[in-house]
Amino acid sequence: MTELSRGETPISTETMSMLGRKGMDAGAPIFVRIFKEESELEVWKARDDGRFYHFKTYPICNWSGNVGPKRATGDKQAPEGFYRVANSQMNPNSQYYLAFNLGYPNAYDRAHGRTGSALMVHGQCKSVGCYAMTDALMEEIYVIAREALRGGQEAFEVHAFPFRMTKQNLARHAGDPNMDFWKTLQQGHDFFERYRMPPSVAVCERRYVVNVKFAPNASVQPDAACPPFYRPQFEPFTPRPYEQQVAEERIHAPGPKTRQFYATVTPPKPTPATRGDATFAPAFALGGPVDPPAETGSTAPAP
Repeated sequence: MTELSRGETPISTETMSMLGRKGMDAGAPIFVRIFKEESELEVWKARDDGRFYHFKTYPICNWSGNVGPKRATGDKQAPEGFYRVANSQMNPNSQYYLAFNLGYPNAYDRAHGRTGSALMVHGQCKSVGCYAMTDALMEEIYVIAREALRGGQEAFEVHAFPFRMTKQNLARHAGDPNMDFWKTLQQGHDFFERYRMPPSVAVCERRYVVNVKFAPNASVQPDAACPPFYRPQFEPFTPRPYEQQVAEERIHAPGPKTRQFYATVTPPKPTPATRGDATFAPAFALGGPVDPPAETGSTAPAP
């Protein structure tokens, strides 16, 4: 008998059963959200209506650093931002059991001179700048992602947030020098919450531009002016009749969260020397709430 590699582990009977119960195809696209402070990773999966439904929330066993984006090699921060994972970023032979590379630094990170490499979601519950899962949970996540890529998804989005983007959490961190950056991330978060589709994300003028559509021949460069764009219209997500339970159900996988984060927030007073991304305000076309909405895939070059 030929022993299968870890990366070729078949999708489990339990996972197939849950996919069937939720009306999801194993090869359908996925979308991943990470919430640092809560140590949680969510996997969402598309159904035949083109909207994404919650599949499962996984506990992140460990992550390093604090809330706030990664800026430099050696700062031990885990990334925050909008990332894409293609098949070439999947690592079935990781020394940390299984892994996929987030793609840090992406176009936004590079435009800000941020450095670092090999920032992963992986197993073994050990982290120096990565999001570490237990091996069993990483295997399940990896297999689900693998099947989506093999099913035709070019790349899946991973949106990494400092915390759940609620008004209460944002108010708790008021005055943090990362707040302008986080409010941009919130636009992507709120779009998905309303429409159940990952928003388009481009990078121009050294910032994320969320939920926009450019002309087909537009040149979108991270450090150049944003070309003209518009915001496509979408209907807010409404579950189909008799599918309210599937739309609202939240399954949480059991597992440890060894990174105990207690947010006793004493933010530094913003100054020109410490404000970081805040010095680039006001945002181009990002000043107001995300309404009306946008796009199902990025129109800029993949970060």
